[in-house]
Amino acid sequence: MKILGIVFGNLHDKELGELTAVRSMASVPFGGRFRLIDFALSNMVNSGITKVGIITKTNYQSLMDHVGSGKHWDLSRKNGGLIILPPYGDGDNLVYKSRLGAIKNIAPFLRHSDEEYVVLSDCDSVCNMNLADVVNAHIDNHADITIVTRKKNLTNKKPRTIVETDKDGRVTKVINTDKGTGNCTVFANIFVMNRQFLLNLLDNSADLNYHSFSRDVLVRGAKDYRIFSYLQEGYFATIDSLSNYYKHSLELLNKSIRDELFYDDGANIYTKVRDSAPCRIVGSGSVTNSLVADGCIIKGEVSNSILFRGVKIAKGAKISNSIVFQDCVIGENSSLNCVIADKRVTILDGRTLSGHETHPYFIAKNAVI
Repeated sequence: MKILGIVFGNLHDKELGELTAVRSMASVPFGGRFRLIDFALSNMVNSGITKVGIITKTNYQSLMDHVGSGKHWDLSRKNGGLIILPPYGDGDNLVYKSRLGAIKNIAPFLRHSDEEYVVLSDCDSVCNMNLADVVNAHIDNHADITIVTRKKNLTNKKPRTIVETDKDGRVTKVINTDKGTGNCTVFANIFVMNRQFLLNLLDNSADLNYHSFSRDVLVRGAKDYRIFSYLQEGYFATIDSLSNYYKHSLELLNKSIRDELFYDDGANIYTKVRDSAPCRIVGSGSVTNSLVADGCIIKGEVSNSILFRGVKIAKGAKISNSIVFQDCVIGENSSLNCVIADKRVTILDGRTLSGHETHPYFIAKNAVI
């Protein structure tokens, strides 16, 4: 069974605002040493998918630096492997504005591929799942489209794609709404299609007046196509806002969540490997309930926080409930609480910065405070 993987690298950039000002959604750092794209790539590789295309649009230099040739995910191959798909097309379709537009941009790539099935995934999902199970369910159900869904208790007014199914899992109704409340089944932005069915959909999209995958293909197509739901259980986080990024990052301090996400049934999450010296805790420095990457030098106090590579914490500094990106420097007697500091931020001596767990204080890349 030959499967093609497609990853959308830029679809949700606007939702993270500050974090994606200088990078794509796919390359947003997560968990001390990973990037968000690592979860989509690892899930595909662990599921036996050896050909993966990454659709890009803007700010993808750091993404290309991270994924390289794909060797860290065993995708550096003569046949297949990892392929970067920059924005291209013809006519008015040069820069896509939607998921369907992004897929139209890569129609030539899809036509020149010979895989029977296509697994498509956004980069806003943090999970460890076997996508081969989704493809097998797709085949067993003789489905046109199989969408991965999950149960979620909706409490805010964020737009969601809510799915209703019959007893066999066939989708009977799809609703795009920001008024959903309670325990709902929502689309998880991962789906499977037959490659030829997808191409036929693209060829006929103009005649059918299709512009949005969710609104036109799923909502309008629920009655016309065989769309099935695959309910994913277990840990699943959607990174759709800065506050959710902060919340789900700090959830990794829970060992049971960390083990389920990174070591579920031996299916690891892979990332680019960098050689660094081990973390050093100097003098009266201390670390409590935190994730600390290689290369950090800690002379102050760190608690309930995540430190990426090469962070330097000076004597007397206190870091709590915060996320500090690579190569940041925190000066003496400074205090950070509920802060997200982007790469290479410098906090001078004696500074006090604080946000709230529902609204973390963000410091832009290379800033000096």
